[in-house]
Amino acid sequence: MEMKLEVVVIPVGDVDRAKNFYAGLGWRPDGDFVVDEGFRVVQFTPPGSLCSVIFGTGVTSAAPGSAQGLYLVVTDIDAARTELRDRGAEVSEVFHDVSGVFDRAGTAGRVPGPDPERRSYLSFASFTDPDGNGWVLQEITERFPGR
Repeated sequence: MEMKLEVVVIPVGDVDRAKNFYAGLGWRPDGDFVVDEGFRVVQFTPPGSLCSVIFGTGVTSAAPGSAQGLYLVVTDIDAARTELRDRGAEVSEVFHDVSGVFDRAGTAGRVPGPDPERRSYLSFASFTDPDGNGWVLQEITERFPGR
């Protein structure tokens, strides 16, 4: 049976501020549903993604900004950085991990610049939303076999 990840909940402190941020990135607004004073759900989808994010009031008990390691896969990390920066996000410089394997939590092991061999999966950049939820851009130019 197929199981598709379609929605990720991100905890925010100010729903309207988050809504303005994600709209400013050019993400598609899918809905803003106010059920009552204590329950509001806002949904956005990044360009080209089949998975959306939701945030709001009464959606999660997680602390605002506690979602980390939210990956956005791009085919051109430099172009993605430029677009996000032009839309107001503070995006890190491109980096790769000292291990040459995968980006680790936090900033430990980050080496400036893309993967020296420009291998797919191994060049990254990062940014946060206004609450501190952490996003990582990962450049994938060629998928591993079977993916």
